[in-house]
Amino acid sequence: MDVKGFVHKVGDNIDTDLIIAARYLNTQDAAELASYLMEDYDPEFKKSIAPGDIIVAGENFGCGSSREHAAWALADYGFKV
Repeated sequence: MDVKGFVHKVGDNIDTDLIIAARYLNTQDAAELASYLMEDYDPEFKKSIAPGDIIVAGENFGCGSSREHAAWALADYGFKV
């Protein structure tokens, strides 16, 4: 299986608050959630992402509270698992 896309490497312990900040949990709108993806981790992150890109994360990616909004934001921006 070939996988192609630009790889974005992120560090260890990227918790759900860094994936999607709590201040944006008042919506379930896919486009709006995607627009805030990783904003507190790197405000420029989403400007460098294109469809088909890949996130390679360190240990403990997605740790923290069980927040479905974090998974939704990643999926809504086009990342696949």
